[in-house]
Formats: sequence, C-alpha cells, structure tokens
Amino acid sequence: MALHSAVKGKLLAVIGDEDTCVGFLLGGIGEINKHRHSNFMVVDKNTAVIDIEECFKGFIKRDDIDIILINQNVAEIIRHVIDGHTQPIPAVLEIPSKDHPYDASKDSILRRAKGMFNPEDV
Repeated sequence: MALHSAVKGKLLAVIGDEDTCVGFLLGGIGEINKHRHSNFMVVDKNTAVIDIEECFKGFIKRDDIDIILINQNVAEIIRHVIDGHTQPIPAVLEIPSKDHPYDASKDSILRRAKGMFNPEDV
C-alpha cells in the first residue's frame, strides 16, 4: 500500500537548449499546470529575448515552481532580469549546456552567495 502525501510537491522549471530540456524531460520533470502552461522552455538561436524574459518572469510568479534551472549561456542573455530576482524561492541555478561549459565567474547568484559569507569576494 502506497502512502500519499497531503501536500502537493513543487516543480523544477527549465529554460535551456533542446538537449538540456529533453534530458530533464526524460528524467520526468515535465508538467503542465491547470492553465496549460508547461514548466520548461526550449531556447534556440531564433528565440526572441523578450520571450525568454517573459518565460522567466512567468516561472517566478508561479507558486508551484521552487527551482528554475537555466543554461548559463541563456542566463547571460537575460542577466538583468535574473539579477533583479532577489527572493530565495524560486531558486535560480545556472547550469552548463552541451556546447557551453559552466563559468563560475559569470554566475551572479553564486557571486551573491559568496558575498554573504565573505564580503571581500564580491
């Protein structure tokens, strides 16, 4: 007999290239809420910056999302929007993509976290 929790779980959201999104979707993170909005966005070279910004802002406003994973190269495109998000939830984590390795010096969230522990690192 399975035990069911009375509390509904929170979601991961993903903004990234096709390979990243497909990988996470195959891992089981895909969801569509009651308003028919998915918790992922595939970004390619033809995706408009305003569409990425609106998607990110939409994920921040949703109460069913606790973590937003975003490819670091996509995060660079909307850095001003990410830097404006100061709330702890949803947490924003920048991840590498297949074609763009992770660069800790570009991760504004990591820089902010380091500054909390050692102000000289900022």
